[in-house]
Amino acid sequence: MTCYGLPATFMQEAPSKAMDRRPIATRNRKWAQSSTAWLASRNVSPNAISIAGMSACIVAGIALGVTSIADYRILWLVAALGAQLRLTANMLDGMVAIASSRTSKTGELYNEVPDRVSDAAVFIGAGFAWGGNITLGYIATILAIFTAYVRAAGKIAGAPNDFCGPMAKQHRMLVITLICAYAAITPRSWQIITFNDSQIGLVTLGPVTSGLRRLMTAGTPPAQTDWELSAA
Repeated sequence: MTCYGLPATFMQEAPSKAMDRRPIATRNRKWAQSSTAWLASRNVSPNAISIAGMSACIVAGIALGVTSIADYRILWLVAALGAQLRLTANMLDGMVAIASSRTSKTGELYNEVPDRVSDAAVFIGAGFAWGGNITLGYIATILAIFTAYVRAAGKIAGAPNDFCGPMAKQHRMLVITLICAYAAITPRSWQIITFNDSQIGLVTLGPVTSGLRRLMTAGTPPAQTDWELSAA
């Protein structure tokens, strides 16, 4: 059986690899597997997909920052779209790498470094956004990177990757997306939800809890909740 010219077995991963990757139920959806096969059959580099996701998040961060000086609702939509494109690219790069048998140590760098740049871009942008808190934007950036560092350091030490939340990557991007969507459809004079102290504070406290959980469970396979398993 083939899909876009690729054997169906290319779409399957070894159980050990699947356990050491972020659990995303969307990988099993038809559109994700079809997109993966289409990209792999056209020899699209997984690293290029990673860079594309980072670029989308940089654009999202810039759009957020510009909302402080320009009241254009399209900017919020661009930011929301950029956050979701980042997650989509983060999912597809690994799937394409496995489907085309192009996994490598370099690929792991391309998987991690663009993610850290993406976090910095979107949270600094949120800090500078209309109604935002610049200081908390920088703090959220530092803590998001710290949480990822704890996971990466644990893996180097021999522990499995721990993607537990709260406020893991997909959760952080969900908060960004929801606030941006709300800001895009609600007049500013009506808005009661912005990137202010409480909203960025939520994103800030979450990574602290996640980092502590990952430190305490290092060396033990993390138990994923149904919500974490279904997050895209």
